[in-house]
Amino acid sequence: MNNLTKKKVAIIGAGPMGLVCAYELCKKGHDVTIYEKDDRIGGMSASFDFDGLKIEKYYHFICRPDDVLFRLLKELDIFHLLKWKETKMGFFYNGKLFRWGDPFSLLRFPGLNFFSKIRYGLHILYTKGIKDWKRLDKLYSKEWLTKWIGEKAYNVLWENLFKLKFYEHKNDLSAAWIGTRIKRVALSRKSIFKEQMGYLEGGSDVFLDKLKEKIENNGGRIILNTKVDKIIFKDKKIDHVSINGEQLFFDQVFSTIPFQYLPEIIERDLDETKKMIRGIDNIGIICVILKLKNPLTDNFWININDPSIEIPGLIEYSNLNNLKENIVYAPFYLSKLNPKYKKTNDELINEVISYLPKINPNFDKNWIIKADCSRYEYAQTVCLPNFYNKIPPIKTVVDGFFIADTSTYYPEDRSISESARIGQEMAKMA
Repeated sequence: MNNLTKKKVAIIGAGPMGLVCAYELCKKGHDVTIYEKDDRIGGMSASFDFDGLKIEKYYHFICRPDDVLFRLLKELDIFHLLKWKETKMGFFYNGKLFRWGDPFSLLRFPGLNFFSKIRYGLHILYTKGIKDWKRLDKLYSKEWLTKWIGEKAYNVLWENLFKLKFYEHKNDLSAAWIGTRIKRVALSRKSIFKEQMGYLEGGSDVFLDKLKEKIENNGGRIILNTKVDKIIFKDKKIDHVSINGEQLFFDQVFSTIPFQYLPEIIERDLDETKKMIRGIDNIGIICVILKLKNPLTDNFWININDPSIEIPGLIEYSNLNNLKENIVYAPFYLSKLNPKYKKTNDELINEVISYLPKINPNFDKNWIIKADCSRYEYAQTVCLPNFYNKIPPIKTVVDGFFIADTSTYYPEDRSISESARIGQEMAKMA
């Protein structure tokens, strides 16, 4: 690459999307600097020291359709760290834990009649084969699911999950959004009787650290604990970037942080983009993580529909990843306007602990070795019908300014693989 084509590039955000974008741009010979306001790379994939165990703050798993991630793992020479495991799923319904996720479990489940069970199974099979989501983008998820499985089955299987994840938006979601989640998990099955999920030996860090190594070896820089204050435009071009009062000059800027942070960073020329961003709701997550002396169950994932439990599910991560410790995640999806968001970490930890004897009557508080709680302000986009038309384009009207966040995946699910895909797409636009 000659100096005429080499560009000076700033990337805002060192999550998987920003790191992959930087990696691809560094390979092309561009001069790349990543700015990250946190003290570590990774975003929602970042790990922390949990009582001597390095583990992600928020649960992650890999599915069979994650082809972009698989290609990157091979390119980075860490594909051998990808492991697959047959996992189990549970459904806690009205005070009892049932086995879930295979035809026999469905047939034995007492909460639905036989006809509803057949309709549910047919809906899964149908959804696995959907390739074009444009039609479902126009429909509400409740309308679509109820049409297939009936009102009773919707109330048993879905209503509580939507309520405890989206609250006031529970009936506003796009059918395409939920459909891709059903398909992704369904395609990850080894067979109709066996669920199989993947993980990286060593956690997400092995992927993140390898990207960091490759970026730095190719001349890129990652600057932590640094927030971008303003991006100043002039005549629909980037004039400069303001960081800690210093004016820095770049040919191109790529933003991979949640869209909700952008209006305070960008000023002129992007009023239409700001308007689109303000039309997108994004809710946060407060995730409790527990280290236990004993396994809680033998399930990796438990969906919950019980009036006495106010979380949508539990993820017993140690039943996927072969850890020596027993690890359980419990997510609260809450907007900052939700009164529960104001509760302290200890209050939410104690709330989760109070639920565990319901899941396993043998549970005792003495099982708890360590508890922690993490918060992420914008974790889940609220994807309404016609959401394709609500997403700001990656390439903005300002020459050299590109934006994306997890809503750009739509209708696909949040995953490291989708972050990598969008990061690669952004790099191609440079």
